[in-house]
Amino acid sequence: MNIRSLTRGDGVVIGAAVLLFIASFLDIYSFDGAPDSAEIPSLWGSGPVVLGVVLAGIIGAALVIVARALPQPRKVAGLDLGQFGVAFTVFAAWSALGNIFDPAGAFDGDGGLTDDLGAGTGLILALIATLVMAAAAIATPLVPALKGTLIPASRPAAPQPYGGQPQGGYGYPGAQQQPYGGQPGQPGQPAPSFGGQPQPGQPQPQPQAPQPQQAQAQPAGDFSPFWFAVPVPRPLFAEDGSPTPIAELAPGTWYLAVEQRGANLVAQTQDGRRGVLQDTSGIQRG
Repeated sequence: MNIRSLTRGDGVVIGAAVLLFIASFLDIYSFDGAPDSAEIPSLWGSGPVVLGVVLAGIIGAALVIVARALPQPRKVAGLDLGQFGVAFTVFAAWSALGNIFDPAGAFDGDGGLTDDLGAGTGLILALIATLVMAAAAIATPLVPALKGTLIPASRPAAPQPYGGQPQGGYGYPGAQQQPYGGQPGQPGQPAPSFGGQPQPGQPQPQPQAPQPQQAQAQPAGDFSPFWFAVPVPRPLFAEDGSPTPIAELAPGTWYLAVEQRGANLVAQTQDGRRGVLQDTSGIQRG
């Protein structure tokens, strides 16, 4: 499981589940004129409320979060876990709404027992929590603001790049790059000023021997490998054009782009696998 693949919408679902759990310990009923010493049961005192609101909402939120964090979607009876989770959250909100309108349940009010009976604080908060939970679970795949990464990708100070490359090299984020067409300076020689003229008082550099052909500057159109991170989980397809993904790039991890093919990138994963990233929109370049 990769928690960095969670979205802002998933964060709303988690927060609503926490609010629902807190509300379950508050009063389920309210009585007009009840003394302060009156013992009013919490949501856990009602079996239908516990099963239809509290547990259904918490289970639904858990299914939504687990389905998002798994690298590959799991299916039960042909449906994704996330779809089951959304159904549970909607059912919990619907049950909470019914209990708000009829908190007394099967009591018909004979003898005036339910005349002063209303929904308590716990039941009202449970309705709010389940409505927010269901709305976030449904809207997350549809609203761009909720699709953003919950935990943004952080740039490590100097971890070991993939493939055993030395730190600070081969385009890793934070590495010092040579200017285009420039040659590395020789030890003990001063750096020339802008325009290539030495500063007054500095010794003239000795002419260097011609460099071999392979040291010539690369053309401007050549591709330079670089590190990047994806904002949301993206599939990585095989280089032979197979439609089946070979891996999934997760937010919060740096990947190495080794080649560009039109609008697509050939990326390398941590375990050395290479594939084609077809959706390069919104990537964070290192």
